[in-house]
Amino acid sequence: MTVLNRRQDPRGRRVLITGASGTIGRALGTRLTAAGAHVLGLDLRPAGDEPFPVLRCDVTDDDSVATAVAEALQTLGGLDVLVNNAGTGGPAPAEHAPGTEVRRQLEINLLGTWRTTAACVDALVAARGRVVMVTSRMAVMQLPLAAAYGASKRAMVAYADALRLELGTHVGVSCVYPSAVRSPIHDSTKAAGLSLEGMSVYEPLEGVLDAIGKAAFSTRPHRDVTTTRKGAVEFFLARHLPALTDRIVARTLRARAAAGAFDGAALAAGVVARHRGRK
Repeated sequence: MTVLNRRQDPRGRRVLITGASGTIGRALGTRLTAAGAHVLGLDLRPAGDEPFPVLRCDVTDDDSVATAVAEALQTLGGLDVLVNNAGTGGPAPAEHAPGTEVRRQLEINLLGTWRTTAACVDALVAARGRVVMVTSRMAVMQLPLAAAYGASKRAMVAYADALRLELGTHVGVSCVYPSAVRSPIHDSTKAAGLSLEGMSVYEPLEGVLDAIGKAAFSTRPHRDVTTTRKGAVEFFLARHLPALTDRIVARTLRARAAAGAFDGAALAAGVVARHRGRK
């Protein structure tokens, strides 16, 4: 486990993590519990063997969120840090009309974050706490064939910006921008033949946990926190030279399509046909 300096000491801090039974949430809760934080998790499907308590919560349901958060706050005796980590992905090209998959991702990634945060606001204000949004590099640098995920994560950042303006006198609000971490979240995209391997590089989980810890416990709240040096460069380019990043991503997509990466994928048929039809 990474040793945190005193400015990032989680001992005694009351932390609530959504998506606590998934890859990032479970690893974060395990690390913080071992470091002396009082951790409680929320998850739609608690595994039951996490080394910290996890309550069942469906972040797409108003009543479920209200009930679970109320129990969590009572158990913790307040709240110092909310980590909005619950999220999902899946195949959703921008050229197709939005359907169930698009609505599912927006409901979980954006509105689930909104619901949970709103339920925690009073406790966070009372503790002068922190909100950490686990967003994605795709919030600033969109990749093709995954429009719903990028749109939901970019909207999550916009929500964080509004929250910071409203609560910033009492609550720090930070966004963390991981790239891809190996987890089951990518399974449905891969099954649809739209894997973004070759367009997005997997990064170590430890770096993501370090970035969340920095956002949650640093003396001064950070607005935006990247997770790797490469991620910091991509973040800078996407914010300040977006046309350049568009060209890089478009060139990579063209190469992937030419190499047959999306052959047989119905949702990518348009992309494949357009690239093969170019002169």
